[in-house]
Amino acid sequence: MKVLILAALVAVVASQAYPKPQYPKPTYPEPSYPKPAYPEPAYPKPAYPSPAYAKTPEYAPMPYNFDWAVKDDPSYNDYAHQETADDKGYVTGSYRVLLPDGRTQVVNYKADDYTGYVADVKYEGEAKEYNPAYKPAYPSPAYPSPAYPAPKYPTKY
Repeated sequence: MKVLILAALVAVVASQAYPKPQYPKPTYPEPSYPKPAYPEPAYPKPAYPSPAYAKTPEYAPMPYNFDWAVKDDPSYNDYAHQETADDKGYVTGSYRVLLPDGRTQVVNYKADDYTGYVADVKYEGEAKEYNPAYKPAYPSPAYPSPAYPAPKYPTKY
């Protein structure tokens, strides 16, 4: 019972918030900077009018189609890209990349002025642990023994 009364007393005391202290706002003197020792430069107005650029003409989208691929087994490079666009600005395409873990990432996408860029990403194959075979570019150097004698340290202190 005593614990319950003590808990109730602590709850009542904790619920009463202390008033926030009221400190006056500090006043700082206005900074004064020395005037520069040199006169302020006066630049004349330009004697020529501001350039008026012609509006860039809007051209209709040009249809195109391209594709390319690289497959180089010694360097493990295997990737490709294919893209097609029509005369309305609608672009579709896909690209694929062989990832270091053995999977192939395939991205099919479409893009236009209304929906923007929309991509569908898929992965083919199973991921394997990536353990690159380390081959040093140069053999380890063989250092000759030093020309000075090895230091002799005392065995007892």
